[in-house]
Amino acid sequence: MRVIFMGTPAFAVPSLERVLKDGHQVAAIITRPDRPAGRGQALAPSPVKIAATRGGLTTLQPASLKDPDLHAPLAALSPDAILVVAFGQILPASLLALSRHGCVNVHASLLPRYRGAAPIAWALIRGERVTGVSIIQMTERVDAGPILLQRAEPIRDEDTAGTLGERLARLGADALAEALVALDRGQTRPVPQDEALATYAPKLTAAEQRLNWTDAAVALRNRIRGLTPEPGALTALGGETLRVLAAAVEGEEAGAPPGTILAVDRRGPVVATGRGRLCLLTVQPEGKRPMDGAAFARGRHLALGARFG
Repeated sequence: MRVIFMGTPAFAVPSLERVLKDGHQVAAIITRPDRPAGRGQALAPSPVKIAATRGGLTTLQPASLKDPDLHAPLAALSPDAILVVAFGQILPASLLALSRHGCVNVHASLLPRYRGAAPIAWALIRGERVTGVSIIQMTERVDAGPILLQRAEPIRDEDTAGTLGERLARLGADALAEALVALDRGQTRPVPQDEALATYAPKLTAAEQRLNWTDAAVALRNRIRGLTPEPGALTALGGETLRVLAAAVEGEEAGAPPGTILAVDRRGPVVATGRGRLCLLTVQPEGKRPMDGAAFARGRHLALGARFG
């Protein structure tokens, strides 16, 4: 098939690589403009642009998909389909209708559950045990188009948004490849989504990064998993912001106000929560690299009874 590929983050790269491996003709690659990154805030290309450059392909980086000068050149390419994988912008109606098979999207959930910008993070935060990927034909309503294909993926106890995202990216690439074969052969059977089952996974806000120690230990650990490696779960100690990257639940009741440091064991500080105890296994102080919780406790000489904010 002759396709246009649209994507930006690392999640989209396996799909692009699979499309190229399967011999589809990629007429154009569209990704977001380079953005400031790192301490120096130098402009950095997206992972999709890096992958495209590595494969000898050029990319288009429009500031807005509503630019009228963008659509005519894309239409002239006569694509059979536009493939959209975590692009990061809402597509206008003119672009949705530009190709023969429309726009085909890889979404990292079992739709209609977890529509929105952060389905992987919210599935972990809410303690789901199974998630997956959905291949849909896009409509003007975000993530609401008919489903072409779905594949489920168990969520492992040790998963974070990073590890789960890597597996779903590969699963999404395989599912997209299967869906494109079916589209090309006219064998797809689009299934409308059941609106009564829809749930949402909005973009994460700064407020959602903060750990509320009155929550149960299990809920706090799930939040940490969903926010790792980015944007990170945050707490405060002595006026300093601390990122918590990994934690373990301890079942005993705390018997102290939430946020209180109850003990420091060989794994790290043990903290009281609204229900149960949470051991901080990996943390990252401001301006420093991640470290294990025990090393952090030794370096800070943490006192029992001190409280996280």
